[in-house]
Amino acid sequence: MIDNFTSSPGSGHFAEIGQRKSIMQKNVSETMGTVNTVIKSIINLIYDLKEFEIRLEHYKLANSKNKEEAEAGLLALKQIWMDNVDIKRGQGSINGLTSGNLNFITLRDAFMSANSLKDVDKIDLNDRVKRILKPRLAEFLEWKVKSELEIRQRFNIEKNYLKSQANMLQLYSRWVKPYLKAAAELEMKDDSKSPELITAFNTIIFELLIMGKIELEVKEAIDTRKVPKGIKPKRKYYSVVTVNFHFRGIPQKVGQHYVFGGRATVNFKAYALNEQEIDFFNHELKKSEINDMFRLIEGTTTESLDEMKKDIDHFINEKSEAQKEKEKPVDTNPFTALFGLFGKSEEKSKKEEKKPEEKIELDDIKKDSFAERLIRKLAEDNASETCYTIFDVYKKAHGMASHDSPFE
Repeated sequence: MIDNFTSSPGSGHFAEIGQRKSIMQKNVSETMGTVNTVIKSIINLIYDLKEFEIRLEHYKLANSKNKEEAEAGLLALKQIWMDNVDIKRGQGSINGLTSGNLNFITLRDAFMSANSLKDVDKIDLNDRVKRILKPRLAEFLEWKVKSELEIRQRFNIEKNYLKSQANMLQLYSRWVKPYLKAAAELEMKDDSKSPELITAFNTIIFELLIMGKIELEVKEAIDTRKVPKGIKPKRKYYSVVTVNFHFRGIPQKVGQHYVFGGRATVNFKAYALNEQEIDFFNHELKKSEINDMFRLIEGTTTESLDEMKKDIDHFINEKSEAQKEKEKPVDTNPFTALFGLFGKSEEKSKKEEKKPEEKIELDDIKKDSFAERLIRKLAEDNASETCYTIFDVYKKAHGMASHDSPFE
């Protein structure tokens, strides 16, 4: 549960650990910079693909067999052509000729109404307008065919590039996590007020707290007549033992590593806790700094991906109508493994959507009932005996004197 250390600033161990930490932090900083760049690239690709998708919808309508849809699609494409292609002619463009001093007032309306060169001849226009309208309409029809092919090609290229960038983001996130963890673990505990640490001395303090728990088997307790029959607690109860090591020593470098000699104080403690108390304990333990750092990177990657997931799934998992009828939807999102998120199919993930973690308060833990008080007392006795056993074995394993069991 706790594993930290503090070196006095004047020691060689402090300098070496600081150097290692700086290397880890530099790696994290560089990789996170790359992660941010990739996320920006993904956002830009999504916006481009949406624009392409809107444009392709116009082509789809223009090629529709439905007369009204085809007319709407062609009108939209003509407007795009005039605003982006023909406008480059300046005063010679359709809009320029219509609104300029040359008085081609009917030119724009004729262009919007004609869908083929034959339609131009059917429209009641003078020859001057027709001579301008025919080449412009022929140019538009040619642009319509070629631009659709080009946009579809670019759409597929950027869609594949989006998949590549998403895979790169997953890879960078995997790379940065070990460095982030190492940098957090190399952080020293701020223990500057401790009398055990003198700034100029070569001293170090280690603190290690480990915990073990065993669930109390109610059925076994009833069979051995340790509790009455019919006892049915609503919550599970555990016998818990913690061992806290506090070590003060002098680091000495031997080769590439350090050895330590000093004094260790070891505390053995026993508890009886129910499952709600265990959950509250774990919840409080998660508030450590290292978990704050992991939440920082998950805020940068996981939460960002969560916001973009719907759009990315839309483009990456896009299939034709025939494929949709034959195949069931499968989640092929390239970063399904990122931090364990989106690891299920879309259909299953909707059913098993992860609920937000509820905040656990101490006041939410209910008091023990009569049956639970009996179970807790038994869990306390088991914890005490287990704690002594661990203490006794530890002492004898290290060649130290022990004493008789107080439980015999």
